[in-house]
Amino acid sequence: MPAPNILFLMTDQMQGRVLDPDHPCITPNFDRLAARGVRLPKAYTPNAVCSPARASLMTGRLPHSHGVLEVIHCVDDDQCNLRTDLPHWAQRLEAAGYQTGYFGKWHVERSDDLTRFGWQVDGNSKSDRFRAHAAKTGPGGKSAGVFSLRGTNGLPEGYDDSLLYGVTDVPPQQRGLGITTDLALQFLQDATADSPWCCFVSITEPHDPFVTGEEAFAQYDVDSVELAPNVGNDLAGQPGLYRKAGLTWKGMTDRKKKEAAVCYWASITEIDAQYGRLLDHLESSGQLGDTIVVMSSDHGELLGAHGMYCKNVSGFEEVYNIPLIISGPGIEQGVVSKARVGLHDLCPTLLELAGAVTIGAPDASSFATALGDRTGSAGEFTQGFAEYHGGRYRLTQRVIWDGAWKLCWNGFDFDELYHLADDPYEMNNRIDDADADEQLRRLMKYAWQVVADTGDAALLNSHYPILRLAPYGPGAA
Repeated sequence: MPAPNILFLMTDQMQGRVLDPDHPCITPNFDRLAARGVRLPKAYTPNAVCSPARASLMTGRLPHSHGVLEVIHCVDDDQCNLRTDLPHWAQRLEAAGYQTGYFGKWHVERSDDLTRFGWQVDGNSKSDRFRAHAAKTGPGGKSAGVFSLRGTNGLPEGYDDSLLYGVTDVPPQQRGLGITTDLALQFLQDATADSPWCCFVSITEPHDPFVTGEEAFAQYDVDSVELAPNVGNDLAGQPGLYRKAGLTWKGMTDRKKKEAAVCYWASITEIDAQYGRLLDHLESSGQLGDTIVVMSSDHGELLGAHGMYCKNVSGFEEVYNIPLIISGPGIEQGVVSKARVGLHDLCPTLLELAGAVTIGAPDASSFATALGDRTGSAGEFTQGFAEYHGGRYRLTQRVIWDGAWKLCWNGFDFDELYHLADDPYEMNNRIDDADADEQLRRLMKYAWQVVADTGDAALLNSHYPILRLAPYGPGAA
């Protein structure tokens, strides 16, 4: 059987729940992709920000293993550098004879020379190829054009009055998402039939500021938006840092929250239409049945949950739950899987599906078996582990899932324990609930096992008396 083609559709800061059937976000192309593949609504990111999450996707390693702990433009050049001795899955595909091309946002490391990492055609957003096409196409940036609607971040006093959301008269094909899609479409049209190809398409939307065009915005009714129950959460019994972070949006009216939500959803609707162009090409050229299509994002977006926007601060599901749909040869169709899998797990999974040499690392596991499970059961994929190392402000946080239970192990405040089945909006912190102590012990035991298996030396050696900040240490029964 010939090796499958691979089309990877990447977004930036997209909530996983927008793909739920009852969600108001309009995504007809992602819906048709889910109908012919497997959707994994319990997928999660291994890190809450771009660079670490993307480096984990490429290497199959957790951030402490690959070295990119924060967003790379936020630190000095000698910090948060990608360890160059780690293999990337695109290198494995290239060695297996794949034609490879990457288009749009990279943000994994500083060289921006993607040919070093297995991408033969380098169309990243800082490349000459990308800039040349952008110069011919249109303004490109999110601040371009005339805005008919604008919402800003104005607090606390003394900070920039920056854009949070807006509606522009510049159509999507003249902005970054259209430019990136154009380049990817050209690659698909130019790919030869004598060897398989892998095309990675990475756009910056719907990352804040949530900018959308007039046409997509008009598909929604702002007045009919129902805000999530946790938008007004007072965070009682939850870390004080969360309340502090929310001061930026203190006093934001419900109307503005609804406008922000619609701009975010409309941006995703624009993404859906652009990526639909690529799916249409594969269908019309007869390649769709021979192509593994992956749709995912690097992390999520709070979108007003618990009084906050963006990501970074908090371990809430709005940030860590990401969209993930996979379709293609050998993959079940129309299945919603209960498997809990991480973005970094895609590294060994794609290599297995492609029949290429895998990357052996304890940080990630292939979930190819879950993609062939018609029942959609979780199987062995019931646990998850993510880590956050801060950004500009130094923080330490680990997020652990096991079944319906979730623990946020915080190095900056007391911890959080949630039962997601009973409390999907994470408003009831049960960390001090004696009835949940057995679950807390179980989650910490799993967390310490991951720390040990992946060589997280900082936490593994945190027996120093004043740094015993976990609810149970590594030797607890």
